[in-house]
Amino acid sequence: MTSKLTRISNLIALLLGAAMAANGLAMLGDPQAWYARVPGVIATGAFNQHFIRDIGLIYLLIGLAFAAGAFRSALRLTLWAAATLWLAGHALFHLWEVAAGICGSDAIPRDFPGVTLPALIGIGLTILSWRETRLRNPERR
Repeated sequence: MTSKLTRISNLIALLLGAAMAANGLAMLGDPQAWYARVPGVIATGAFNQHFIRDIGLIYLLIGLAFAAGAFRSALRLTLWAAATLWLAGHALFHLWEVAAGICGSDAIPRDFPGVTLPALIGIGLTILSWRETRLRNPERR
């Protein structure tokens, strides 16, 4: 990547990381408020403090992975790819629920900002990091 593209991708990763970490902290700190506040969550089942905190910890770690990758170029691809795998799996699971008839199609636009978009951003960042790694290490091609 060019240095300008690297700076932009790092800034995006920091913003995504901050959003994911903030969501995780909200889930860990006040799961009941998070459950009541996030659109569509109540429709997915009864409140479960343990489950919300489990997922909150995942979001916090994903946020930290994107932030750390922005500062540690040698670890960037691994950190961003690992975080993106979970985000993409989560997004695919939400789409599968619609396809299986568990949720209505109205879940797709409702979930897009918080579920699908982070996965798409993570995929883009991971691809850019992979390309950068290939340019830095031509023997790995």
